[in-house]
Amino acid sequence: MRFDEYRNLDGVALAKLVADGEVTAAELLELAIARAEAVNPALNGLIIPLYDQAREQAAGALSGPLAGVPMLTKDLFQEIGGAPNYQGNKALKRAGHKAPVDSELVRRWKAAGVVLFGRTNTPEFGAKGITDPEAFGATRNPWNTDHTPGGSSGGSAALVAAGVVPFAGANDGGGSIRIPAGCCGLFGLKPGRGRTPWGPNFSEAMHGISMNHVVTRSVRDSALLLDATQGEEVGSLFRIAPPERSYLSELESDPKPLRIAFSTTSPIGTEVDPEAVAAVEDAARLLESLGHKVEQASPKMDMLAMSMDWLSMWFANCAASVDWVREETGCGNDGFELDTLAMAAFGHATSAPDYVRGYQRWQGYSRALAEFHQQYDLWLTPTLALQPARIGASETPAWQQRMLKVILKVGAEKLVMKTGLVEQMVKENLKYVPFTQLANVTGVPAMSVPLHWCESGLPLGVQLVGDHGSEGLLFKLAGQLERARPWFNRMPDL
Repeated sequence: MRFDEYRNLDGVALAKLVADGEVTAAELLELAIARAEAVNPALNGLIIPLYDQAREQAAGALSGPLAGVPMLTKDLFQEIGGAPNYQGNKALKRAGHKAPVDSELVRRWKAAGVVLFGRTNTPEFGAKGITDPEAFGATRNPWNTDHTPGGSSGGSAALVAAGVVPFAGANDGGGSIRIPAGCCGLFGLKPGRGRTPWGPNFSEAMHGISMNHVVTRSVRDSALLLDATQGEEVGSLFRIAPPERSYLSELESDPKPLRIAFSTTSPIGTEVDPEAVAAVEDAARLLESLGHKVEQASPKMDMLAMSMDWLSMWFANCAASVDWVREETGCGNDGFELDTLAMAAFGHATSAPDYVRGYQRWQGYSRALAEFHQQYDLWLTPTLALQPARIGASETPAWQQRMLKVILKVGAEKLVMKTGLVEQMVKENLKYVPFTQLANVTGVPAMSVPLHWCESGLPLGVQLVGDHGSEGLLFKLAGQLERARPWFNRMPDL
């Protein structure tokens, strides 16, 4: 098989060729490795190659619906036993930290037959919407390498978009599947709370904010992979109803006419690029042409307050991650990036009662979205408010870096949190991605669909947010959109 043939097929099609004996898993793996070696110097998406163990796996007996298809996992959770597990962190990298066992998600991927041959770049602890860890350097967007592929699953998204693999592992605690999918012209679905596993080290992450899945070029690859991984595990805290039918089978027919609301206004009052507005308005027209009822509306809630409550959880989780790495490696502050140390400090400065009150407010946001879904099946927004940032454009400004160093030195975190400065910094940092956190806080599924390319040539996805348990509906609609406006063969010239 030639690379151009490999690149023109999704995982489902490649697995069929393997099953029919027309190509071997070893041949597919070598094609993927060769492509990775060719593009990674420009993209910096693959940071931990695992070629030898992948070759052993490909040479053995493989079974499952995706047997023989090469795949990459994100270097944030999604652990492969015995392989490096750095989470974008300098201290873990220096210590050569390795995962003791496969995560349950990886076990299920392996049971589906995929061949795992490396781990992909992520910001430190997945804490940013770009992928630029000091430990490994910035990952670049294959559509224009001067720009970011987004984050935190930017390494995975860049390599899928570049044709290295048909899909790669991703996770999403504030948009980290949908954002890089939107930046790289891919399909990305964040499953609902409790849909995919976290074990054996965890039962869930951040009260169910964060979920594991993949970024893909085709909708059916995403659907089949969720079929392969969904469902409870030993110790599950969330035991949700299984799907009524397989997600893959949802693609066999169009959805009934849906009630879809759309919004193009930033929920936190920041700028929205005209390209993002155009992406949503064009998607709305396409949905209307497919028989759906579309009108302008938004859930009734204080989205900035919701974002702040989401961020309080994020800060606290970052603090716990920093503390764990200190215990694991014995490192000092030099083991972390300044932004990470600042987030951890704000997390430590949050009192337990304030943390609980913030968590309790989540229930109000969930109810407001549920009431919205009584009237509308889905909510359509931009995935990103702005086009993918240029590399370096999202760095913390020098004056803020100086201020953060002073705050950390004198221990003024609690005082600063009362001044409104943190809220100002939050709005600045979330201006690219103000639309995605709601689905994480409320635990509903949401997806980014690649329907728009900007005049600059960069992709800019649109997001659709569903109600609880609506992954099947989202896949059904995504399949309809994929048939109406195909994107699979639209690839960067790299």
